[in-house]
Amino acid sequence: MKYISTRGQAPALNFEEVLLAGLASDGGLYVPETYPQFSPEEIASWAGLPYSEVAIKVISPFVDGAIEQATLEAIIRDTYTTFRHPAVTPLVQLDSNEWVLELFHGPTLAFKDVALQLLGRLLDAVLAKRHERVVIMGATSGDTGSAAIEGCRRCENIDIFILHPHQRVSEVQRRQMTTVLAPNIHNIAVQGNFDDCQQMVKDSFADQSFLQGKPLVAVNSINWARIMAQVVYYFYAAVQLGGPHRTMQFSVPTGNFGDIFAGYVAKRMGLPVGQLIIATNRNDILHRFMSGNKLEKTELMHTLSPSMDIMISSNFERMLFELHDRDGAAIAQLMEDFKNGPVSIESARFAKARDLFASLAVDDEQTCQTIAAVLAESEYLLDPHSAIGVEAARRCRKSKDLPVITLATAHPAKFPDAVRKAGYPQDPPLPLHMQDLFQREERCAVLPKDLKAVQQFMAAHIRP
Repeated sequence: MKYISTRGQAPALNFEEVLLAGLASDGGLYVPETYPQFSPEEIASWAGLPYSEVAIKVISPFVDGAIEQATLEAIIRDTYTTFRHPAVTPLVQLDSNEWVLELFHGPTLAFKDVALQLLGRLLDAVLAKRHERVVIMGATSGDTGSAAIEGCRRCENIDIFILHPHQRVSEVQRRQMTTVLAPNIHNIAVQGNFDDCQQMVKDSFADQSFLQGKPLVAVNSINWARIMAQVVYYFYAAVQLGGPHRTMQFSVPTGNFGDIFAGYVAKRMGLPVGQLIIATNRNDILHRFMSGNKLEKTELMHTLSPSMDIMISSNFERMLFELHDRDGAAIAQLMEDFKNGPVSIESARFAKARDLFASLAVDDEQTCQTIAAVLAESEYLLDPHSAIGVEAARRCRKSKDLPVITLATAHPAKFPDAVRKAGYPQDPPLPLHMQDLFQREERCAVLPKDLKAVQQFMAAHIRP
């Protein structure tokens, strides 16, 4: 299996190389040269398998021998023992043919654990084999950072630096990052917003000279291994509800487009997906594009669903690449034009996007109403991101005769302010393994919105 850049100028890499590269050298994102294919009979045979065994089936073709098969299988099985529910990503029924897929049973109570617990183990195995050390740098709007830290805290060959916007993540999200005191873990609170943090990461990848030879690795959703791991739960959920003999609809709360792109990949691999619904908040660049064929940046708004407070959806470039029939030169030009203002795509390509996706933007008031409504209907408590997904599922689904599955991306205890605003009488309790979170010691550096200051801090704290 080879991987190619969405901008067409970077060399094709194997899985091990893509795992370490993250962003392509031409500024593009890596995608597989071809998507593995599964027949309906093959997918149907996975019904009843444990999550880790489905993961082995889905992931192995993407790795394609770059990691020895027995080692890969052991890593995957070990990864999903860290989840608190034996089903790893259980389904919960809200109504007839309406389900939520709980993706928050990992160590940090967010869907990103599903991929990042695996990514950390894969990286450490590859680096040990190569006798190399790397530096991970990431930006988070709340959940990616803590999931990356948990995934990498025991990695011998990795130093990790996570940037988050100062005072713009929830207290639970912050403490999940800042209370991990392992010597290879460093948290930086940047006095700016998420897009400022993201830009610092992009600038640092473009010029890594400040690291004096230690390579940077990305753990955000530009890293293909993240997308690959997320593809698994689309298959796992579908076979539990009668797939592939029944077509599924999925509603996905998304800011960076990575999680819903994984659903598109599952469809390309043979899973019958009738509809993919983009669910987002007031930072609605994706919904505005799907509504009017205009990709346009606007001012970032702070909402009750902060993990989706993102104005530039990095992974959408992968989708644009597919919509343009994998024409790297066209994508390179489109992304260059986007730096300077709004862009649109040809009408036939836009029609293809509309055929693949529906979308909805949900404001804070409606988010609270949906949390309250679902609680009243079924005594099920949603976090604000998952509530946006449920609202989008209910308003955008094509058919009530087909199952619609909303990806529940976070535990409600991570967002107590939003849940209380929706009328819940108390802060949702943290799971048992986190009940002492507010008593744990914190460690974090607060730095100005200045790239040089951040890079100097990193250079000073990398282990020799």
